[in-house]
Amino acid sequence: MKPELLAPAKNFEVAVAAVNHGADAVYMGADRFGAREAAGNSLRDVTKAAAYAHRFGAKLYLTLNTILYERELSEARRIAVAAYEVGCDALIVQDMAFLEMDLPPIALHASTQAHNASPEKVKFLQDVGFSRVVLARELSLSQIADVRAAAPSVELEAFVHGALCVSYSGQCYLSQHLTGRSANRGVCAQPCRSAYSLIDGSGKTLVKGKHLLSLRDLNLTARLSGLAQAGVCSFKVEGRLKDAGYVKNVVAHYRKAIDAAFLGQKKPSSGQIYFSFNPQPDKTFSRGFTTYFADGNPQNLASLNTPKSLGEKVGAIQQVGNGYVDVKLKVEVSAGDGICFLDKSGALHGANVNRVEGFRLFLQDASGAAAGAEVFRNFDIAFQRQLAGSSAQRLVDVKMLLEATPTSVCLTATDEDNISTYLAIDKENIVANSEVKALNTVREQLKKSGNFMFRITQVDVNTDKPYFYAMAELNGWRRAVLEQLEQKRLSEYVVKHRRIEKNGVPYPEVKLSFKGNVLNSYAKKFYERHGVAEINPAFEQAPPQGAAALMTTRYCLLRELGFCKKNKLSKPLQEPLFLENNGYRLRLKFDCKRCEMTVEKGDEV
Repeated sequence: MKPELLAPAKNFEVAVAAVNHGADAVYMGADRFGAREAAGNSLRDVTKAAAYAHRFGAKLYLTLNTILYERELSEARRIAVAAYEVGCDALIVQDMAFLEMDLPPIALHASTQAHNASPEKVKFLQDVGFSRVVLARELSLSQIADVRAAAPSVELEAFVHGALCVSYSGQCYLSQHLTGRSANRGVCAQPCRSAYSLIDGSGKTLVKGKHLLSLRDLNLTARLSGLAQAGVCSFKVEGRLKDAGYVKNVVAHYRKAIDAAFLGQKKPSSGQIYFSFNPQPDKTFSRGFTTYFADGNPQNLASLNTPKSLGEKVGAIQQVGNGYVDVKLKVEVSAGDGICFLDKSGALHGANVNRVEGFRLFLQDASGAAAGAEVFRNFDIAFQRQLAGSSAQRLVDVKMLLEATPTSVCLTATDEDNISTYLAIDKENIVANSEVKALNTVREQLKKSGNFMFRITQVDVNTDKPYFYAMAELNGWRRAVLEQLEQKRLSEYVVKHRRIEKNGVPYPEVKLSFKGNVLNSYAKKFYERHGVAEINPAFEQAPPQGAAALMTTRYCLLRELGFCKKNKLSKPLQEPLFLENNGYRLRLKFDCKRCEMTVEKGDEV
């Protein structure tokens, strides 16, 4: 079986686009308690999305992955119960309070926000009843294999594409500290994307005004086979805030990549995808790509000059004129495209292309352009027009069989999953004057699928004599049997239920700091039952005093900037180092043994 392709959806329309472009499963937020507060959905839209996905054998997972205040527990349970009732396949959760609730038997997936970064943690989650664990993005392929060895029976899901949190997910408190908006509550202000200056212990500015914590976007297209060999069963695309065009493009890209990498294997959902465009991930939102820690040796992780989308590289500026630039183009650029480039100071400039004459691009604004600068296209007008239309069609293969006697007709439709339905009609059949013409009419009319989700691949006719049928009645029968087949596919879809049975499996730690994100009595009770003796309240409830870590990350500024202490040729810096921005100072600490960096509260500037 091919790994599952799991796509994001901020709303029902994007969920439909994701399924149509090849997703085997979709994840979307409820109206509350999702880690992307701006991507909430009504129960009605969740119900519609689940039904649409299930017609193709695809799944719908509902995100309830924020931590919960005491006053929110009953409402969170109500939503969880409703998700079960409308047919959601699983809940993605961070707060262990859900394991203390009296829930119906719906599968639980442990969100990456639960900090699933070690074999011990994942084994614990397996043993307490989670059906799936969403792995920390920082794990290498070999570390994932170690997790699989320690926890052989739980499903493992890994991100393969999209924006990267610089911190371990669930372990970032920078937004809460600076703005009062908690990442663990779905309202992260993304201070990691801001510009900072790097200051050494003497007060010297080492780097000024760069996006020192802003990472490039993840792209593991070339690591899909390795991920599967390591034990990953679900490939996840990030982006519940992204628009339909982005989801169409990226999901189509991974659909093709998975099908090529796992040629000959059956995919987890049904239907063939017919694309009317060639997907290319850097043509929609992209900060540039990285494989992050997949290979264990990360290089050039950050997008230091800008947190915005650069798009695809199209060439380099050769000459600058009055309102134009001459570019040695690698690809064709058209009027209406949007391009961008970095000026000599590293600042990003964007411009619309008014017209193109050979290699000369006439721009709405050419300020900041300089010879030698790389040019990127972050808006391809022709590509966007393709995405705005009907860019893919997903069709389930069906065989039709028409059988007839002198007094009856039976039309049977059987799909690629061997789901079958039939339409029986009592009627006096008239023998056709021309057998060939009669058979051609039957086959031609029954081979049409109209606006249904099916592709008719075969029409068989089994009658004792060649009978005449009007095209209108053949079309009516075909529509009726395909309507029945759509409904039968939906009614026969089976959600795999699982009830959590409470146990006392020991938690890997006996003490939880604020990083345990315990915000309510249910979560506290859960950890107590699993042997945790000391439980500190969540940062959102009781911010720690002193130099507490606001962010813990495997991304290291020393390594990124060429000052890694493990490199004997690197010039040592005068520590402590600080990040400064808008009157705030953040202190950096480096644990070289663990190869981790922490960002702590510092003095105000």
